[in-house]
Amino acid sequence: MSAPTTPLPGAPVAAQPLLEVSRLNKSHGAVHVLRDVSLDVAAHERVVVCGPSGSGKSSLLRCLNGLEPHDSGRIVIDGTVLTGASSALGRVRREVGMVFQSLNLFPHMTALENCTLAPIWVRKMQPAEAEAQALTYLARVRLAAHAHRYPSQLSGGEQQRVAIARALMMAPKIMLFDEPTSALDPEMIKEVLDIIMGLADTGMTMICVTHEMGFARRAADRIVFMDHGEIVEQGTPEQMFDDPKTERLQMFLRQILRGGAGPQSLDAARVD
Repeated sequence: MSAPTTPLPGAPVAAQPLLEVSRLNKSHGAVHVLRDVSLDVAAHERVVVCGPSGSGKSSLLRCLNGLEPHDSGRIVIDGTVLTGASSALGRVRREVGMVFQSLNLFPHMTALENCTLAPIWVRKMQPAEAEAQALTYLARVRLAAHAHRYPSQLSGGEQQRVAIARALMMAPKIMLFDEPTSALDPEMIKEVLDIIMGLADTGMTMICVTHEMGFARRAADRIVFMDHGEIVEQGTPEQMFDDPKTERLQMFLRQILRGGAGPQSLDAARVD
């Protein structure tokens, strides 16, 4: 047996992934929705997860945030192993922000109050500090002028931008986006994707489930394609769109581009 190698002095040491998922399994009754899913995400990496409906994309995100328990496998987020224990769940949820398909704002609270509630109660932030920080984040999503409006007074796109500001208030190490534009009218989609692109440009670590393939190509460092609860293929946007290796991904892309559209049309392509 050969002796273990010793790194040369000054040699770079591989950074520990911010997120480690190993052989994750999840079932809903008789339906096996996640099958031995393994995925590492580095700090500052932008990962887009795509695939047909029912492929396990949203279930994966909900397991990463502890919203759904996984049946087997291992999830480690910034050194914390996610288990069913309340202490582990609490630590992970403080470090992982999530923006859902549905807008999920408290209707009886203003945009500002929606943003300040969790920091005051969970992080024990002083109300004045929370309000000042919330105004900063609302300005970041271009809603400072609407801080005192209620959700019913905002458009769908504006409500989703409030939800993004609310998630940012917890200073998460990872942001999860679960099809954040699926509940929006077409004219509102661009404004929300522009905000997410701006966050990506700041170096925020994010995992985004989306059907917006043009956004995926522009924003992602890596694209993960799922089908039937499995990761079928992953790679850079160029690899995935221009040189797909598996028949399942090739078929998925053909469905996106059906009707004679070429690769140049991916900026506008969307799967419903």
